[in-house]
Amino acid sequence: MALRHAVLAALLDGEYSGYQLAKIFDLSVSNFWHAVPQQLYSELSRLETEGLISGRQIIQHDRPNKRVYTVTRAGLDELERFAATPAKPGIIRENLLAMVQAVDHISAASVIAQLEDRAVASAAKIEVFEHTMKHLRGDMDEQTFLRTGSPVGPYLTCMRGLRFEQENYEWFTSTARLLRTRAGDHAEDGEPT
Repeated sequence: MALRHAVLAALLDGEYSGYQLAKIFDLSVSNFWHAVPQQLYSELSRLETEGLISGRQIIQHDRPNKRVYTVTRAGLDELERFAATPAKPGIIRENLLAMVQAVDHISAASVIAQLEDRAVASAAKIEVFEHTMKHLRGDMDEQTFLRTGSPVGPYLTCMRGLRFEQENYEWFTSTARLLRTRAGDHAEDGEPT
């Protein structure tokens, strides 16, 4: 997947400025695609040049003018082509896993600290996903929303992000706890930790 497809998908629900798009990426798209604001602004410019989105200037009083974007018919056609392309399976590329892999030969303390830090970050992301999902479904319970609510696409990607972070949180905390226990056991045996 290219950034262009993530941007096009994020723009489907309305007319957004680059700033608003960056907020959308932070809240919902970041669970499957990371981009910094500069990348988003560059991509918006490319997509507009290619005719996949259209932009218009909004004149604002007391604030700088802003440009807002919507997906064009050509942009929808591009998303249709993208959706018809077989999706490649995701892979895990994670520095922390390399550290855990080496933990038998290095000091576990720094690895444990990083696992605990990542657990805190995952807990914060879980809260954001839960809040976003509650906002998306409004007064509906989840099953009713999944059957009849809209927009279901962003909700489903948030569900995936939530499950991913819940699994991360569980793994980070249980792994840190296990390594801490093993380090304590080795200390009692007189082995270096």
